[in-house]
Amino acid sequence: MALQAGIVGLPNVGKSTLFNALTSAGAASANFPFCTIEPNTGMVPVPDPRLNQINSIIETQKILPAMVEIVDIAGLVRGASQGEGLGNQFLGHIRSVDAVLHVVRCFADPEVVHVDGEVDPDRDIETIDTELVLADMESVERRINRFAKVAKSGDKEAKHHHGVAEKLLSILETGAPARSGDWSDEEWESIRDAQLITAKPVLYVCNIDEESVGEDNAWVGRVKARAADEGAGVVVICGQVEAELSELDAEEAEAFLEDLGLSEPGLNRLAQATYGLLGLQTYFTAGPKEIRAWTYRKGWMAPKCAGVIHTDFERGFIRAEVYTIPELLEHGSEANLRSAGKLRVEGKAYEVQDGDVMHFRFNV
Repeated sequence: MALQAGIVGLPNVGKSTLFNALTSAGAASANFPFCTIEPNTGMVPVPDPRLNQINSIIETQKILPAMVEIVDIAGLVRGASQGEGLGNQFLGHIRSVDAVLHVVRCFADPEVVHVDGEVDPDRDIETIDTELVLADMESVERRINRFAKVAKSGDKEAKHHHGVAEKLLSILETGAPARSGDWSDEEWESIRDAQLITAKPVLYVCNIDEESVGEDNAWVGRVKARAADEGAGVVVICGQVEAELSELDAEEAEAFLEDLGLSEPGLNRLAQATYGLLGLQTYFTAGPKEIRAWTYRKGWMAPKCAGVIHTDFERGFIRAEVYTIPELLEHGSEANLRSAGKLRVEGKAYEVQDGDVMHFRFNV
């Protein structure tokens, strides 16, 4: 599943530094706005200890974790909805992602220029939110005009889209994001079709300095309070530390983390939180060639999950053989699971559970 999360924020908040650490892609970073012009894209593995648990029983040639595609998008400035900075270019890039990682500067550094003169997370978030709401308002107004005439002719689909767009406009005019509305499943389909930026789920990423690692500074506290009011998530990370960690080998990185009093890189938490933000779950396949994590959406049935591997698996689905990782660890092998009757046979109506290990049977 090629799902994307876009890293956004004001210029000089540490977006590209964070992206570099996430992807080791070497995206340019510098102390001036708009260093990133074309969006850089990288695939980021989602750490999952269950892969090693499976591998402790099943020997394999390679282990493949789930992946999230991260897009580093140029910094947004006040007036972007009217074309300031990179304006529409930025907004066009962000419309294509599935979720937003909003990087907020929570560190002071006189050598790193702030576009508004001083660090203020609330103001910075409001600047981004305002520009995105204004951009969405323009899109919704065009959508209202687009469907108005056809809706008057009695076309049911046009009337539905027109009604949802008018409801959207009333919410956006208050300054609230589209995602804050109370929407039915049918209305959400129309909103997704509209590709509104403020309909996307948001995760705030507080970028702190090394001195603040291990405890929240006052700026982080303000972001967390705001996120709690919005029902949004927060991950606290030191982009500079993560950048340094990305250049170390495993042994050096472990020692560096220990010196900082950390159990794991912040990037692990960020990748996992992004995965959760997109409403994703994982099932596994396991064999001598590979142990692999596959991404699906909660609530999917077995045939649709099989289609993640290949469309032929979904079209020709017969059944799935399923077991859990705790069952594998308890019995010591798939053969023992089968003998103990723990290898379940599930059909088309089976709702796949997070952590299932599956073998699909299908007709070509």
